[in-house]
Amino acid sequence: MPAKEEPHHRLFVAIEPPEAVREVLSALPERLRGVHWTPPHQYHLTLRFIGEVPASQVGRIREALGKVRVEPFLLPLAGVGRFPPRGRPRVLWAGTGSGDPRLFQLRQQVDDALLACGLDLDVRSFQPHFTLGRCNREARESALAAFLRAREGFAGPLFRVREFVLFESELLASGARHTPLERYPLREDGARELC
Repeated sequence: MPAKEEPHHRLFVAIEPPEAVREVLSALPERLRGVHWTPPHQYHLTLRFIGEVPASQVGRIREALGKVRVEPFLLPLAGVGRFPPRGRPRVLWAGTGSGDPRLFQLRQQVDDALLACGLDLDVRSFQPHFTLGRCNREARESALAAFLRAREGFAGPLFRVREFVLFESELLASGARHTPLERYPLREDGARELC
C-alpha cells in the first residue's frame, strides 16, 4: 500500500494595511473590461511568497519568523503602475513611494529566517506594492494606460507598520482565501536567532 502523501500548505508573508489605507486603495478602481479588482479585505503588501510547503515544516517557519527583529516604521502610499512594465499587463498596483529602509530590512530578515529553514526562495528584486487588480486577455492596453495616467500623482496617507503576518492561501473556485496563521509584532529587542 503506497504511503499517504503529506498535506501541503500554500504560504506567504505580508503586511496588512489599516482600514484607512484600504479605503483609499478601494477608491482607485473603476469599471475596466478584463480587470478583476482585488476585494479591499484582501489588500496586502507581500514581503515573501513562500509557496507550497509540507505541513511538517510549518511549525519551523512560524518559529523562525518569530525571531525577526525590526522596529515599527511609517510607510507612504504613493504611485501606481503595472506588471510587467512592457508587454501585456497582468497586474495593476499601488506602491509605497520610496518606502522606508526598515521595510527592506524587514524583507531581508524574513528571507534570512526562511533560508535558514532550508527553503528555496526566488531572489528577484523586491518591489513593494498592493495589488489593485489582475488583467486578463480582454483588458485593453489603451484603457489601462488611461487608468494609470489619470492616477499618476496618486498619494495616500502614511501608515504605521506594527506587525507582519504569515498567511495561508487557499485557491478556491470563487478566488483566493487568505487566512492569517500568525501575527508577529515588530520590535527591536535583542539579537536574532534563526532556525
